[in-house]
Amino acid sequence: MARSTEIPARDPLPRWVAPVPRRIEDFGLRLAWPIVAVNLAGTVFGFWYYRYQFAETPTVMWPFVPDSPIATLLFALAVAAWKLGRELPWLTALAFFGNVILGLWTPYTLLAFSEQYAEVGIHPAMFAFLFLSHLAMVVQALVLHRISDFPVWAVGVALLWYGVDLIVDYFVPVTGGDPHHTRLPVSGDEPMYLDATALGIAGAGATAFTLLALFLATSIRAKAVELDRRRR
Repeated sequence: MARSTEIPARDPLPRWVAPVPRRIEDFGLRLAWPIVAVNLAGTVFGFWYYRYQFAETPTVMWPFVPDSPIATLLFALAVAAWKLGRELPWLTALAFFGNVILGLWTPYTLLAFSEQYAEVGIHPAMFAFLFLSHLAMVVQALVLHRISDFPVWAVGVALLWYGVDLIVDYFVPVTGGDPHHTRLPVSGDEPMYLDATALGIAGAGATAFTLLALFLATSIRAKAVELDRRRR
């Protein structure tokens, strides 16, 4: 686990675990503070974007509403902690899960409901911004293996939070009667593809991306342990 503010060496992880080229990883780590600032700006924008949904959601459930802004905030805090010499594995794992899940879920839903988004009047520029900025979240998440080796307990913390978030978003809303996921441009019970409802389509993506984040995090951990054993 990296405790230095220097750029850590890149472990020889397989490409399917660490697909971002080393030069891009190095570039991002050198610009850690500017990237922290960009993520904080994205967090502020995200909370503004969710302002209407906050108004319609019971206050106690607010932590489950702004998923993407919370993910960028977690990333900013995780990288800042590393730069200050105090990398926190649980925080890095939360940032990893959040940016993988939401970084993929948003483009997925934008494509799955593209016709509906056009009908409600989302501007093409906003559509493109949301699509590309969320894909960038995935890229930055895949650089976090350079600052943490994702211990099992930290992955467990991340899985617990995002597992609860998944349940509350799509299966058991707890309060308010409606799930707390990002608003879709169509009613949740609207029939969509393969006889699935809109809520089912959105929930299937969220579930798949949560499992993907878990797979990647545990794979990084397994490879880190394997490399450590080889060095002994």
